[in-house]
Amino acid sequence: MLVDRLLDRAAARTPDAEALVSAGQRLTYAQLDAEVSRVAGAFAALGVRRGDRVAVHLENSIDAVLSIFGALRAGAVFVPINPTTKGEKLGYVLRDCDASVLVSDRRTANAVNEARQLAPASMTIVLSGAGQARASEAPSFPFLPFDQAVAAGTGVPHEPRLDFDLATLIYTSGSTGRPKGVMMTHGNVLSATASIDSYLQNRPDDTILDVLPLSFDYGLYQLFLAMQSGARVVLERSMAFATVMLELMARERVTALPIVPMVAALLLKHDLSAYDLRALRYITNTGAVLPPAHIAALRERLPHARIFSMYGLTECKRVSFLEPEALDARPTSVGKPMSNVEVFLIDEQGRRCEQGVGELVVRGANVMQGYWNDPEATTRSLRPGLFPGEHLLHTGDLFRIDADGYMYFLSRTDDVIKCRGQKVSPREVENVLHGVPGVSEAVVIGVADALMGEALEAYVTLNPGAVVQERDILAHCARHLEDFMVPRGVSVVESLPRTATGKLARRDLMSAAR
Repeated sequence: MLVDRLLDRAAARTPDAEALVSAGQRLTYAQLDAEVSRVAGAFAALGVRRGDRVAVHLENSIDAVLSIFGALRAGAVFVPINPTTKGEKLGYVLRDCDASVLVSDRRTANAVNEARQLAPASMTIVLSGAGQARASEAPSFPFLPFDQAVAAGTGVPHEPRLDFDLATLIYTSGSTGRPKGVMMTHGNVLSATASIDSYLQNRPDDTILDVLPLSFDYGLYQLFLAMQSGARVVLERSMAFATVMLELMARERVTALPIVPMVAALLLKHDLSAYDLRALRYITNTGAVLPPAHIAALRERLPHARIFSMYGLTECKRVSFLEPEALDARPTSVGKPMSNVEVFLIDEQGRRCEQGVGELVVRGANVMQGYWNDPEATTRSLRPGLFPGEHLLHTGDLFRIDADGYMYFLSRTDDVIKCRGQKVSPREVENVLHGVPGVSEAVVIGVADALMGEALEAYVTLNPGAVVQERDILAHCARHLEDFMVPRGVSVVESLPRTATGKLARRDLMSAAR
């Protein structure tokens, strides 16, 4: 079984059912299937072969979905990249994965042009929306318009493929400050999809509103879950506009809403009774724990919708879910392991314990194959398992498991911050802050935030005589970082706290910020 076969099967079962809605465009499963084959042929004509990497640097859109499934059908590995990723980081990812093709958008041409300096010289650039631009707006580098590339496509490749071929590389932040490519096979993806579907129980008449970026595995898997059951996906480009979301939910009769705590906070600022949300069947949350107050408010205003609190990480997609019926008794729990997953804790000495507090270890067919081009990081996270030849995922997350087997997230064992449901490496942001003229030292911490789960706060010291305004620092960050990595605020301080050995005392800043 291969991931793109989910689409094959859905198109065969219900060819005339609507599959995808985005920006006024609508595709049935038969139309989506045909378009994906055309895109797969286009990639083949560009020289993409089995195992090659196709980077998809697009907002939520039909072209993004076609590129993802077209890459899979061509036998390639798709690499979803957040569309707000700036040039230097984009170039790093393209070089690290040795991308054969980059599919981006003409509106991000400046970032693509900067990334070209670091990317493989043989990489082909395909731009969506290029045909809509005036000649004066054309990018200054060689590229193929998406529509033109598709029109020139050849037949779909028929190379042999196996379920342990790589399907995707999803880059995630780590404590080193450089993103790591999580290697997931077709089997990994399908194992997670089947397990999630077994408890959500999606139906062919479901409509999923996906406002989460397709570069974020939580947003990406909504496509796979929909195709598993033949449901419909409504794509929206941003999670920031609650009114747009609510209008879409009412107009499209949305039955399923995946959210992160930020989305919950935005929705709860509005009068939900002003919109017809009677079709909504369930809400899911992961990325960060949904505060109990948000759970209570959502249940009060949407009593007909079941709420699934879940926990997962890119390295294995999903680990656990809490039955909606258990919310009253355990509102802060992320539930028990989903089917086909086994978990346990280890203490500081590495000893296994079923209950108590410790680092969470995950065993299952959904566990990644490792980090692309990073054997050291792979060795730290994937360690010998219970039986010869297998590996277990050491998550780096501290958990408590109670006597009934319910799981409670406590904290990360490293300094990685979860902002808007996505991992942020403080070091990566600090590297950008150090590039501001006049900044001497910089530290970034995560602080609790009702809207974003955790928000980034920066503290900087300046060189003697330097005068730097907060707005200038934030503008510099916005030019060099994805939007979710830009600090909420910057404090200019005379000095930063240090330990007895002279190291920066990040924990002291975190304690003072609480």
